[in-house]
Order: sequence, then C-alpha cells, then structure tokens
Amino acid sequence: MRDLSSCSVAEIRAGIATGEFSAREVAQAAFDAIAQREPQVHAFLEQTPELAFQAADAVDAARAAGGVLGPLAGVPMAFKDNMNLQGTHTTCASRMLESYVSPYTATCVAKSLEAGALPLGKLNMDEFAFGSSTETSVFGPTHNPWDLTRVPGGSSGGSAAAVAAGMATVTLGSDTGGSIRQPASFCGVVGMKPSYGVVSRFGVVAFGSSLDQVGPLGKTVADVAATLDVIAGIDPRDCTSQNLSAGPDGKPAAFSQALEQDVAGMRIGVVPAFIKAKGVEPEVVAALDGALAKLEGLGAQLVEIELPHVAAAMAAYYVIGPCEAFSNLSCFDSIRYGYRHEGARDMGEQYERSRAHGFGMETARRIMLGSYLLSSGVYDAYYYPAQQVRTLIIQDYAQAFAQVDALVTLVSPRAAFRFGEISDPTAMHLSDMFTVSTNIAGNGALSLPVGLGADSGLPVGVQIIGPQFRDGEILRVAAALERCYDFNRLAPLARGGEW
Repeated sequence: MRDLSSCSVAEIRAGIATGEFSAREVAQAAFDAIAQREPQVHAFLEQTPELAFQAADAVDAARAAGGVLGPLAGVPMAFKDNMNLQGTHTTCASRMLESYVSPYTATCVAKSLEAGALPLGKLNMDEFAFGSSTETSVFGPTHNPWDLTRVPGGSSGGSAAAVAAGMATVTLGSDTGGSIRQPASFCGVVGMKPSYGVVSRFGVVAFGSSLDQVGPLGKTVADVAATLDVIAGIDPRDCTSQNLSAGPDGKPAAFSQALEQDVAGMRIGVVPAFIKAKGVEPEVVAALDGALAKLEGLGAQLVEIELPHVAAAMAAYYVIGPCEAFSNLSCFDSIRYGYRHEGARDMGEQYERSRAHGFGMETARRIMLGSYLLSSGVYDAYYYPAQQVRTLIIQDYAQAFAQVDALVTLVSPRAAFRFGEISDPTAMHLSDMFTVSTNIAGNGALSLPVGLGADSGLPVGVQIIGPQFRDGEILRVAAALERCYDFNRLAPLARGGEW
C-alpha cells in the first residue's frame, strides 16, 4: 500500500474502490503513523481506534457488497476537541471538562462519519479556543511538525499539526478569529473557514456564537473542497445554517466543481494597508508578492482595494468575542457537569472555587473582560460601538466585492514562532490581525501554503477571501494558485526524516 502520509482524499477513496488496499489497512496505517509521531507532536487528546476500525469494516463490507461508497470512504479523519462525538471525551482542552463524555454527536462530525470517514480521535486546541498557539491547553501544547521547538498556531493547532505530520488526511477545526487559517499557515497545510452559516455549529462548544465557523484542513485544496462538500448544508438544529444554492439534481452544489476553473479574467483585490502594517516580516510579504505575480501570470487582474474600517477589526473583535464567551461559558457551573472543587462549604463557594480552578488563565481573562464589557455603564461605551464597527466592516467588504471577485492577502504577520517567544497577551492577539475581520463580516476565507519563508525556512501561507456564500470562488482561486507551486505539505519528519 502507498504511504498514507502522501495520499489525498481522492487517492484513498479510489484505492479502496479498486481493491488496491482496504479501509482497514488505511486505518491501521494511520494508527501506525500516530504511534510513531504523536509522542513528539502531541496533536491528539484522545484516540478512537475501535470506532475507526468499525467504520473501516463498514466501508470494506459496502465495497464487497457492491454498494456505493461515500465521498469520504476510508479517509482517516480527526476532530478538534470542541466537537462532540458520542462516547468520547469533549474537553475543549480544559480541566473544566476533563471528565465530560459526549452524549451526542455534532452535525459536522456525524456528516463526516456518514460519508465514510474513519474517526481517529479528538485533537488538541487552545483551552476553549482562546489562543493563537495551542499553548493554553491544560494538557500541554502541540508541537509544529516542521520544527518541534515552534508552535503550530491556534486555536486549531492540533488539527493543523495532525495533517502536516501525516497522521490524518483531513481534520476539522473551528475558526472564531483565524483559528483555522493561522495554524494552517504555520503548519503548511490548507485550511478553510467557510462563510458563516455554511456549516452547522450544532454540537460544537461555542466560543463566540456570531463568529464561530467549522471548517476543514487538508493537504490539498481538493481535500478541503471534498470535505466541505460533505459537511456543508442546512441543519434544522442550527438556525444560523444556510440552505445552499442547489444544483440541477436538487442537491447542494458541490464546492469541488469550482476546482477545475481557471482564473483568467478574474479581478483579484490587493489590500496595500495589510502589507504595510507594523510587524509584518519581509519573508511573508515576499511570499504574498510571489503569489500575486503568479495569479497575474494566469490572467487575473490585480486591483488595489481599500478597507477603511478593517483597522478597527481587532478592537471590535476583542469586545464582541469576550462578551459572547462570557455568556457561553456561564453554563459551566460545576453543578450540572464540569470540574467540581471539593471541600467547599456551600454552593456559592463551590461555584467560585470550581470556576477558579477549572478555567485556565487565558479563559479567566476573557470571562472577566466579557463580564466587564457587559456591565452597566460600560455596555454602551464599548459593546454597542463594536457592533456599529461590525456593520461598517461588513459594508467595506461588500463594497470591495462589488469591484473584485476575491481578495488575496496575508494570513499572519510572521511564520511560526518558538514556544514562550510571545508572552504578552496583546502581542499574541496580533497573530490574528489579518484574519479577524472576515469572522466579523461573515465572509469565507482560506489559507493556502505558498512555500517556505526565505529567512525562517518555515511554511508561509496566503489568505484568499471571497464574497459571503460564494466560497466556490475562494476554492477556484486557491486551486489555480496551488497548481503553480511544487510544495510538499507534509513536514520533513513525516517523509522519513528522523524524529
């Protein structure tokens, strides 16, 4: 059997369909890779071999019976640990939920399993998705497979690292302000945040309900598109999910259909203000310039675009996000479920001590900030203006996409940094300075690796942003640009190097 680490979704599905290998062999190869690489990477918080082999046997039985194979049949897949999967722990990398076992399955996970995916387990993350490096996980950080001394990004660091290390073919992450795209850039894989509402959030532990969006990470744009085809669509249990435009057969139009289209004649927006922002490393700008030049060579027209209010996106995000986090985390009271501190004299003391010990420092910081911002006399001064800024940012993007078909810009101001290198919370927040505005506006965006930085030798990605609910345009640009690069998305250590 071919090396699992180099197989795409299409290759695995085709190999099983032709009998080149079985789904059980794929599952075994995945857990062999995990056994070899996981001790150094620490991408997983829980492994589920029993579930994976059960799913593999079901795929093999369907093939033997001549049945139709699902679009993700036999594909090794893992899920960020804020997504419920019945019978597994869903901890959000927090002591507060360390013993919590899911009684149900999130819609995005259920759709993946129905499509034939092999569930490998649950992936590490920043606690409750609060962070940009996966360093806030109470179970310890995940390491970047390209350089084990560096962070994989966050909060979906485990999701990106598992793909880069060749332990999973595709993974699911969640993105509230860049938590799919930034780790995808740091780990050299493809990561997509769909437009808000494209993927159901039912069964996903909420950070910011108006900002969160589930999305796939994979080695190629085709892997991401194939996964999005499966998990997208309306869900009666999520009132924010959208009914996508249907194709001729009445089913939702496949995102994969956009991959073969070229970009000749497309108008691609460039945002000079992003490139000139303080703190952006030269190698990141050079990578973006190279990508724009390739798009121009493919026949696209570059157009400079202004987003006048996007500079205020970080300020608005760190008002809206903590306020919504404060509201969502209020249910973790240690009484119904969650970490319970023993020895309290009464219920009030139990509540206070359980939350003080159950939540980590970054989580406590955001809860306190959200509580303050929603308090009497402060709400009108901060929260209401932040929502006004949100409206202006939405209008900025709408005006931009009246002029161009997509924007191509930076993901992060730098490549992956070393553990402990950024200790100031405000400096850490700036890791998402180019990604938060799309969550505020609800647009889709994708991080595409475009090679290694000239100075760091580490992966660098560019961000492709599209009009809301036209995520196929993003994938179209990404696929065309991807064909211009001969770049192996697997870290060298997953290609036979020493660990």
